[in-house]
Amino acid sequence: MESTDDKILRKLSKCGRGNIFFPTDFVSLAEMKTILKSLERLTHIGKLIRIARGIYYYPKYDKTLGLGLLYPSYEQIAQSIAKRDKTRIAPAGAYAMNILGLTTQVPMNIVFMTDGTARKIQLFDGRQLSFKHTTPKNLSFQNKTAQLIVFALKEIGTPHITQEHIEALKKVLLNIPESKISVDYKLMPSWIRTLIKQLYELL
Repeated sequence: MESTDDKILRKLSKCGRGNIFFPTDFVSLAEMKTILKSLERLTHIGKLIRIARGIYYYPKYDKTLGLGLLYPSYEQIAQSIAKRDKTRIAPAGAYAMNILGLTTQVPMNIVFMTDGTARKIQLFDGRQLSFKHTTPKNLSFQNKTAQLIVFALKEIGTPHITQEHIEALKKVLLNIPESKISVDYKLMPSWIRTLIKQLYELL
């Protein structure tokens, strides 16, 4: 008779390496108590990596360049949680700044805005994943870069925008036609909308 461990491994193999899983993904295989014990065993022997409490990663390895274990990105972890919870999310705060190149530092607190429940999740590397509840309007952007810019600039604040920030934003906007960004002008605070328009005039 096939063990629960083997059933889980078979499902993992079918889905492929580099994916994130939750205990609820295996409810059809056994009772939850049995599943949790199997996941604990598989983590202990290195078949799975525990990313956070109740969140597991089927490890992927780079054999071409010899980079070894490839950890999931914070975006992948957050999107997996959002998919499970059927919510929308968007990077915000200092993390949005990092994605856009406005800062090189990856924050210890990785913030995502969500239309779901606010929560904080402690990750395997000491960083924290924070979901902050926001209004549907803030998650209604058609252009994801425009959304990132808005959340990043809100984090910086008008008085603290430097020339370095301006130059980095110009690089971001250089290859994006204004027509792609302007569809979201109505969703932006007026000062951010004005700044983006001014940046396009400088390009």
